[in-house]
Amino acid sequence: MSTRRLVIAGTGSGVGKTTCTIGIMAALQQKGYTVQGFKCGPDYIDPSYHTAVTGRVSRNLDSWMFEHGTVREMVARASEGADISIIEGVMGFYDGKSPLENTGSTAEISMITESPVLLIVNCASMARSAAAIVKGFQTLATGPNIIGVIANQVGSVGHYNIVKAAIEQECAVPVLGYMKREQDIDIPSRHLGLIPAIERGELNPFFGRLANLISETIDVDRLYELAETTEMTDESSGLFEQREDQGVYIAVAKDAAFNFYYQENLELLEAYGAKLTYFSPLEGEEIPSEADGLYIGGGFPEEFAAELARHERSKASIRTAITNGLPTLAECGGFMYLTESIADTAGVEYPMIGLIPGKIMMQKKLAALGYREIFGTEGNFLIDPNQQAKGHEFHYSTYERAEGLPYAYETKGRFGKKQEGYLKGNLVAGYTHFHFASNPGLVERWITACVDYKQKASK
Repeated sequence: MSTRRLVIAGTGSGVGKTTCTIGIMAALQQKGYTVQGFKCGPDYIDPSYHTAVTGRVSRNLDSWMFEHGTVREMVARASEGADISIIEGVMGFYDGKSPLENTGSTAEISMITESPVLLIVNCASMARSAAAIVKGFQTLATGPNIIGVIANQVGSVGHYNIVKAAIEQECAVPVLGYMKREQDIDIPSRHLGLIPAIERGELNPFFGRLANLISETIDVDRLYELAETTEMTDESSGLFEQREDQGVYIAVAKDAAFNFYYQENLELLEAYGAKLTYFSPLEGEEIPSEADGLYIGGGFPEEFAAELARHERSKASIRTAITNGLPTLAECGGFMYLTESIADTAGVEYPMIGLIPGKIMMQKKLAALGYREIFGTEGNFLIDPNQQAKGHEFHYSTYERAEGLPYAYETKGRFGKKQEGYLKGNLVAGYTHFHFASNPGLVERWITACVDYKQKASK
């Protein structure tokens, strides 16, 4: 088990965490190290880059959605065989569920996992003031262990040396390097953030160039040394222990349009006895014939609406299977795909599967963002009134709901409770992304529903 972990944190969003994280991962890979990536919070896109550069599936760590022991267990499991684990932060270092505490923040993850912290500071247009920023992050809480700083957005080597001298004198931590303001590093973005690596094609030249830039101005060897920490023992709760094979298959839609899945969700389905089989609606593939359940995750169906609309056989296979009672969970993009249509921001409308009455309207402003507590409803095979779970909601679209439709569940966020989604038979659909580690009972209920469906279908 590796004893090297490092949290890469920022003073705020947009400070350069992702670029720096990917570059450091690539630079460590160049030196021959095996790197395991993690992302704080519920983000799906940054981990796709981690996975692409390291060749190992990146994992989400969240101290609000699941227990602290589960966080440690996830890190221990995923870090097996790695020389170093790199944990990319979210937002600013201390930003989380509440402005009054560290819950759900990068700082809390660093403390739970006992990981040293590398703080990225945007040093544009400042000198000694950069030391005041670092000092503030050091003193706000006593738990985090900030072991170094990266100066980002510096104008020159001279500027960097000034910032470095100030921080090291006042804060007693090394400044391990810098990134210049103008390095022509282009990571494309869209309304939900970075374009998933699955859409990017061949990324190796980009990763190689970024690794070279990082290695030129950041002391990667020193960074590797400072990442030394305590051994992360596997506090196994039995959560991922392999259960008896239940003899059912759950089909998972997986392509550039649908790729937002927590890796642990998929692994929990397998651990509880289901086999997963993948198919691509974007490529016009039909649901695998052996499917006893269906999982359509989030993604960017709006970006591929024209292609999805054309594949009538794929749409028909999904429509028929769900109508016949296939236990189905459709989250966010999957929910959108099951409605009558998706209209882009120009008003162009594309026909979707049509199982859920109502239309999806894309907009240029954010429609919803935040953590959600999820409360079940009567008749919901996945989460009934006695069950609760946690998840996340993030989308730029709105759903024009027809009157009188049954809701799938109730969610609670910063602005109170609301009824959400659509429920009919064995279909559970809505904007919220579930994390099964918050309540593994949902996995058991889903697989039980798949077993029941298979038995009825065989009669």
